[in-house]
Amino acid sequence: MAPGTLGAHEALEVHELLNFKTLCAAKSKLLQGLVFDQELKDLMEKDVQQSLRDISNLQSLYQKASFQTEIPEFRPTPILDKG
Repeated sequence: MAPGTLGAHEALEVHELLNFKTLCAAKSKLLQGLVFDQELKDLMEKDVQQSLRDISNLQSLYQKASFQTEIPEFRPTPILDKG
């Protein structure tokens, strides 16, 4: 493995963190519309902004993964039970 790259297990953990932070940001943004207390809304907005910064940092780290997977243009046809 080249220096400065992530191993497969490290890339997987960064990917899991990205998923978690994305979910946190979406939830905080969504729930802001249900909150009436301005202090809580401000706190939730701070959380969204911090999550967006964290996501950006994690994305740049994830680009150092030691593997790249291309998405195939044509996907296999699923096998359907015709019986």
